[in-house]
Amino acid sequence: MMPEHRNEGDWPDLAGRLTDYGHQQMIRIYYEDTDFSGIVYHASYLRFIERGRSDYIRLLGVQHSALDSGENGERLALAVRHMDINYLRSAHIDDILKVETRINTIKGARMILDQQILRGEEVLFTAQVTVVAITREGKPRRLPEKMRKILIP
Repeated sequence: MMPEHRNEGDWPDLAGRLTDYGHQQMIRIYYEDTDFSGIVYHASYLRFIERGRSDYIRLLGVQHSALDSGENGERLALAVRHMDINYLRSAHIDDILKVETRINTIKGARMILDQQILRGEEVLFTAQVTVVAITREGKPRRLPEKMRKILIP
C-alpha cells in the first residue's frame, strides 16, 4: 500500500527555518555529494547554498512560480550574477551541515546574500552571492515592490 501524499506543512523543516538573522537549513551529506574519497565535491556546496537561498525566499513568501507567472506585471526569474566563494574546510560523507543565509543588500535589480556552511560551529564554506531579477529575455529588472517589502525588514 502506498503512503498517502503529504504536503509541505506536514514537514515543517523541509525548507529550513527562518531565524533572527535570516535562514538556516540542515543538509546531510550523501555518497552522491562526494568524490571517490568521501570528501564533498566542490560543486556540491553550490547546490547546498542554492537550496538555502531558494527556501529562504520561499519561506518569506516569494515563490519562484509567482515571479515566473507575471503576477508582478512581467515574467521574472532570479539569476546568480556573481559569487565570491571560499572553501575553508572539507565536509565528509554522513556529516550534518547547516546552511545559513542572510540578506546583505537589496538595490534595484540586485540582491546580495551572505551564506555560510557550518559543521557544528566550524565554518567550512562562505559565499557572497549577487542575484538579479531578469526577464525571460535576460534583461535586468528592478525587484518587484511586493518582493522588496517582504525582503527588506
